[in-house]
Amino acid sequence: MATAPTTDLGFRPVRIAGTGSYLPEKVMTNEDLATLVDTSDEWITTRTGIKERRIAAEDQFTSHLASEAAKAACEQAGIAPEDLELIIVATITPDTLTPSTACYVQEQLGAEKAVAFDVSAACSGFLYAMEIAQSLIATGGRGNALIVGAEKLSAFVNWTDRNTCVLFGDGAGAAVLTPAEEGQGRILSSTMGTDGRQAELLNIPGGGSACPITLSNAEEKLATLAMQGREVFKHAVNAMRRASEEAIEQAGLKPADINLVIPHQANLRIIDAIIDRLEVSKDDVFINLDKYGNTSAAAVAIALDEANRQGRISPGDHILLVAFGAGLTWASAAIQW
Repeated sequence: MATAPTTDLGFRPVRIAGTGSYLPEKVMTNEDLATLVDTSDEWITTRTGIKERRIAAEDQFTSHLASEAAKAACEQAGIAPEDLELIIVATITPDTLTPSTACYVQEQLGAEKAVAFDVSAACSGFLYAMEIAQSLIATGGRGNALIVGAEKLSAFVNWTDRNTCVLFGDGAGAAVLTPAEEGQGRILSSTMGTDGRQAELLNIPGGGSACPITLSNAEEKLATLAMQGREVFKHAVNAMRRASEEAIEQAGLKPADINLVIPHQANLRIIDAIIDRLEVSKDDVFINLDKYGNTSAAAVAIALDEANRQGRISPGDHILLVAFGAGLTWASAAIQW
């Protein structure tokens, strides 16, 4: 098939050619958590919608999760890893501060031709990576790209804080992007945003140059996730609504044209609020946080792959991806499948 013509500005349309995901084998239920902190299945479920989450093994790192998801995406796209030209890994739980996790993924996949680097945008990271990769492919800078959202959040959770430890899980999701051919789907629009003034609402305060971990502060658990939940909730709902509306409008669509919404899987109350503000049916929203919890940059990517493989998306469907995370960051994308 011939490649679709470029736009009036000379940009090539870009599509998602394949998706993949990987979840660690270990399941931690709400009942399991109740043995660690003062909580219960009823308390967690009513406040978050989460029933269980996956926990990676001690010798299983973020790069390992990412590589497994990447292999599945490459297989579905029909692209051998050695033919990849770009790898972007979105993560806030890298294997090491340097080099980037993407470098380890490149080595594990044998993708020697690929330029590889990380994006740190928390839960919005996968959609940030999508826009970066789309731009490079659209302008001819790269012929294809692998984007991965991957997190081992269990290594950065304070397991004595019931307000945060119940929320997070481990996992990875991936997608392969290629130029779209005539008659194929494509990414119609994308939007990103940041408000650094709210950085302290959700962060890992220790472990960086501003607060190195030393013998004197090692017991303070500064290298774990800290969150002001109520403020995050308020900003998340407003930002995700605005981002969704912008992506839909930029794509030349209306909310009624969206066949499936895949939101960030953080909290069922946030998702319900977004559904209400966008005036879409809950039947048209993909939700899997009950099984995996909040997997940060991996959440939207895992949900996209599951929706794809479960037949929830058909050729020609319009889907909306939207996420919100620490930074504060937010992003959305409207896609014709």
